[in-house]
Amino acid sequence: MPKITILIGFSFVELSTVDSTNNYAMALVHEGMASHGTAIFAHAQTAGKGQRGKQWNTEPGSNIILSVLVDASPVRHLPPFSLSAATALAAYDLFTRYAVHETSIKWPNDIYWRDRKAAGILIENAYHGKEWQWAVIGIGLNVNQVRFPELPRPPVSLKQVTGRDFDAAGLARELCVLLEERWQALLRDGADATLIRYQDHLLGMGRPVRLRHDGFVFETEVLGVLPDGRLRTSGPATASPDAAPGAGGEALFSIGDVEWMFDH
Repeated sequence: MPKITILIGFSFVELSTVDSTNNYAMALVHEGMASHGTAIFAHAQTAGKGQRGKQWNTEPGSNIILSVLVDASPVRHLPPFSLSAATALAAYDLFTRYAVHETSIKWPNDIYWRDRKAAGILIENAYHGKEWQWAVIGIGLNVNQVRFPELPRPPVSLKQVTGRDFDAAGLARELCVLLEERWQALLRDGADATLIRYQDHLLGMGRPVRLRHDGFVFETEVLGVLPDGRLRTSGPATASPDAAPGAGGEALFSIGDVEWMFDH
């Protein structure tokens, strides 16, 4: 397998507006024009994507709207979640470069400052048959936006944390450098080392949290994340023994199984 030598972000496409940077990147894949490391940054998008089919809305010109094309051939032997973990670490690296304290990764790959969301990640994959060919890494990170009128639980931005204005496109280029560093660490050190580093910054690790599963809210403790991305928790600390999966012992949850509950 030839070694990939193109740096992430070396090709940096800057758009004034687009429906979705992930759609733009995936179109390059389908047209046979994809190149590893190509980054697509938009100042505004009209149909942004979030996890599990949700729409992601962002104030034009205020935030990082970025998608990166990654040739999956060097990591197709690894658990796909390892790329998600490496990406979350890169976004964490960028936010903590300026916000410094009280930042964490909320499973599976959101960046939180205290109990408020600062960034989200959506990775979409392209296969040839059963072979993983490309990953489109979509990252949305709140930079200068200070009002989030449509959301019941407001997210948080770098400006709100630091009191500073930032150049969103410039930060997106910084993020590409950090993503390249985490990508190289994944190739060099493997999935297990990446997962350990990810868990070092995991929200709720080793302490009580409240989760909701199938309409039932329970308190539990985050024990870690498996290589396939499933969340490990202790059994519910309260309520009846049969109220939630794994009651009285370790419970495993797949992505999308549980919702985190925070005090307002």
